[in-house]
Amino acid sequence: MIRAYVRGAGISRPEDVDEIMQNVSLAAWRKFDQLENADEFPVWACVIARYEVLMFRRRHARDRLVLSENVYELLAEQSLEQVESGTKEKRLNQLQQCVEKLPLASRELVMAAYQPGSTIDQLATELGKSANTIYQQLWRIRRALEQCVEEALRGETI
Repeated sequence: MIRAYVRGAGISRPEDVDEIMQNVSLAAWRKFDQLENADEFPVWACVIARYEVLMFRRRHARDRLVLSENVYELLAEQSLEQVESGTKEKRLNQLQQCVEKLPLASRELVMAAYQPGSTIDQLATELGKSANTIYQQLWRIRRALEQCVEEALRGETI
């Protein structure tokens, strides 16, 4: 994903991409303790890659076939948007798969609770349970879904 970002930022020669990737890896390793949320790693690493691409361009600014800085910035922004979009899309797809794995009763409760216009009090009355019970059940289901998504995404290579 990071390599795709670097290429999307206008770096086309494989040797240049390799050089930048090595610099990104070193910088990410040095700054890894600054990463607050592991889920944000792809975007965080792409921000590091952005700076490495900028430094690479500055070092090679005297080459004759160099695009303007504005063009590179535009390419980098578009590439970052694609990375962020891809990460969200993966999470949403995985969430859908995890919802499908839920027991039928849990899946129905989630679907009912998140219907437009639905309230927990209304749902509790329909099911003959207290609102607090519904909240607790939904909290457990959301935790199970979160764990399912996280485990599935950890199994993928970023």
